[in-house]
Amino acid sequence: MSLFGQDRSFLHALPAADRRSLLAEGARRVYEPGEVMIRERDTSAYVLALLSGWSVVSVGTERGSRLILALRGAGEVVGDLAAVDRGPRSASVTALGTVEAVAVSGDRFRRFLAARPHATALIMRQLATRLRSADVERRALASETVLQRLAARLVELAERAGRRADGGTVLDLPLPQHDLAAAIGATREAVAKALRLLRDQDVVRTANRTVVVLDMPVLVLLAQGRARPGGNPAAESPPGV
Repeated sequence: MSLFGQDRSFLHALPAADRRSLLAEGARRVYEPGEVMIRERDTSAYVLALLSGWSVVSVGTERGSRLILALRGAGEVVGDLAAVDRGPRSASVTALGTVEAVAVSGDRFRRFLAARPHATALIMRQLATRLRSADVERRALASETVLQRLAARLVELAERAGRRADGGTVLDLPLPQHDLAAAIGATREAVAKALRLLRDQDVVRTANRTVVVLDMPVLVLLAQGRARPGGNPAAESPPGV
């Protein structure tokens, strides 16, 4: 399961001339932390090309909570599905920090793709990657423990948005516990319990919305379901976690 997109983003995969042409089709926008950039079920069709910052893609649940599907950063486009199929928005996109983007109307984005088969192929590959990720996510929700899913998320965040410091890897995209819970389909209480286990065994350190991974090898084993904090390889996680 993955919160992030492909290693090479849509904008960065475009030839420089095509990238400039796409950005020239839209208008710059700046979103403040917590601001909704795209709202689920809305009928708008504009596409946002992200220039800087990080955003959270999420959907609402029947329980009134939300499930975080992905994190999208500079070089990626969001809102492309509605622009392509002209249907309602399938998810909300919210600024995690300050986000700078270029908004391109759905009509202009479709014309851009129609004139550039290479760009169309990139969008199709992006959609296919997201579909495969969704399939993996459903399997994880059905078969993995909260501790295993949390460990996998922390490993991914450390690898994609971490920096070496303080004797470990500091996550530069720290998510509060309720967002970590929303990112793995668990309750906040279950995530707090799993984090406490990881802290007690010096696998991670947390403070003021900051997570530092202290023992990456053990965290990787946990993500693979091959260990538990303080246990042996291949040991199962504690019941309920």
